[in-house]
Amino acid sequence: MAHQPSVSISELRGPKTKWAWALGTFFGAGLLKPGPGTYGSIAAVLLWYGAAHAFQATFSALAIGTVIAAVAVTLIGIPASTIVAREAGREDPGFVVVDEVAGQLIALIAVRPNWQHAVLSLVLFRLFDIFKPWPIRKFEALPEGTGIMLDDVVAGVFALIIALIVGRFF
Repeated sequence: MAHQPSVSISELRGPKTKWAWALGTFFGAGLLKPGPGTYGSIAAVLLWYGAAHAFQATFSALAIGTVIAAVAVTLIGIPASTIVAREAGREDPGFVVVDEVAGQLIALIAVRPNWQHAVLSLVLFRLFDIFKPWPIRKFEALPEGTGIMLDDVVAGVFALIIALIVGRFF
């Protein structure tokens, strides 16, 4: 289930479920071009980085908060992306980026809240999300919003593991 060619929302006919479209496009980030998935990931990094510094959270509190956010986005993102995909008449619309937000949050769970680690996490997640090495691509085959979301969740786990290894040695 690869992302399909871009289509503007104005080209889509029929009713739209507002909450699902707002969340599915992550409040419009998915409408930006080129590369809406990258914009969704950047939005997640900026929110995480801003929260880490605004609340001056301890490392463990930030990790727990990030886990909670990632789980919440994933659980809400599955029905939202299912609804948007159905209403758009597409299997995995490119403008649905809530999956990138969830995956990126997972990739940020245990990294240090500085710009170097945020960028490392962003780059690693985008690489795993774009290239989808085994077994990530297998998760795309799951039905509807589950497949849309879970390949990015697994890409986030892979990115987190590599970021932790790199962070340990550098």
